[in-house]
Amino acid sequence: MAHRTLIRGGRVLTVDPHLGDLPRGDILIEDGAIAAVEADLGDLDAEVIDAAGMIVVPGFVDTHRHTWEAAIRGSAPNATLDDYFVEILDTFAPLYTAADVYASNLAGSLECLNAGITTLVDWSHINNTPEHPDAAIQGLTDSGIRAQYAYGSANTSLAAYWFESTIAIPDADVRRIRDTYFASDSGLLTMGLATRGPGFCVDDVVRAEWGLARELAIPITVHVAMGRLAGRFGMVKQLDGLGLLGPDTTYVHCCYFSEQEWGLVRDSGGTVSVAPQIELQMGHGWPPVMKAIEYGLKPSLSIDVVTTAPGDMFTNMRAAFAAERARVNADCWQANVEVPATMLTARQMLEMATINGAGVAGVADRTGSLTPGKRADIVLIDAGINIAPVLDPVAAVTLAADVSNVDTVLVDGIVRKRGGRLLADVDAARNLVEQARDRLLAAQATAAASAPRAA
Repeated sequence: MAHRTLIRGGRVLTVDPHLGDLPRGDILIEDGAIAAVEADLGDLDAEVIDAAGMIVVPGFVDTHRHTWEAAIRGSAPNATLDDYFVEILDTFAPLYTAADVYASNLAGSLECLNAGITTLVDWSHINNTPEHPDAAIQGLTDSGIRAQYAYGSANTSLAAYWFESTIAIPDADVRRIRDTYFASDSGLLTMGLATRGPGFCVDDVVRAEWGLARELAIPITVHVAMGRLAGRFGMVKQLDGLGLLGPDTTYVHCCYFSEQEWGLVRDSGGTVSVAPQIELQMGHGWPPVMKAIEYGLKPSLSIDVVTTAPGDMFTNMRAAFAAERARVNADCWQANVEVPATMLTARQMLEMATINGAGVAGVADRTGSLTPGKRADIVLIDAGINIAPVLDPVAAVTLAADVSNVDTVLVDGIVRKRGGRLLADVDAARNLVEQARDRLLAAQATAAASAPRAA
């Protein structure tokens, strides 16, 4: 007999244009899939989750996070992007063991689930040894999150891997990971390739990495135009010159795209991931959410790094919303013209955090909206005192709620958080990631003490 769960009596924001919003609605889940969404499904033979007083939304989708950095959370609070390369990639990353990566990915994924993020693109550029990707994947698996594991470069040498690099991501190990863990693309975990791209690699490396991803039929994700320097690389223009643009590529940040590059991304079918809090805080540039929309793209949101900013989607929805409106307001004041009526809206922010993200992560057929037939990745937001009384549930979720309001989280129909508590051994995960922190700090101190001193 099918296992059935009934989420009853919540305010349902389906993010499905055909179903719309239900002021009061029920969701029936059968064997991990959404079977029905209606105003009242009546009494059914099913386990009941009472959603009265809750706002029910699709699980959030984070389309770009370096999850391995959970063990060094908050280590670079004042960093610019240039500082990050030195303080994180050149200082901590070479010290990471496979055990550190496992601890970080487990704790980081549980952090996601706790915040209502049910799907994660793990941009894992920490593959210092062949054991590192195995550990990263195991951490994702043990958490129960839906994720795309994006295999990236090692970080044992900043100069070797990030400045006109002649070292490609190891072909044989990428193939091993594909064959070992991702023989099917229909599982809770899927695979991608996290590439560095033109400006960071020589053309032969760029061709090799793009070619490998396409041979293995896995999507590509690449940082582009983050800050004026990377913007001057004209990375998308270079990719076009190499004949490598395609619909399988996600472009992360995009803050300093030229108009030509926006057109190239659109025309090639590429997708966009924006990390608003980090982009504002670390000097990448204005989060280009409205620019992407103007070009007919559907931008998604990402957390990026918890070394410098919070790891929840609520922060990023608000950062994107405020930044875009601030930019438009300032430009209009400067030009002494009226502010346009077509400014970014709260509903667009919800779409970016859910259905747009699912499209970018390649899983829009299974998550991102509360549509019958999709898998049941669902979040119940408690309309507590910080968002009550609820007049507009979309505004409540995007502009008022925070992690404390995330009451219940389901992934693939399995309850991962209920009553405000994760259904996982959080203490064990916390102990592991704290041990990793302590080991990394000790190793960093030893490395600093043994470094040659300037005369």
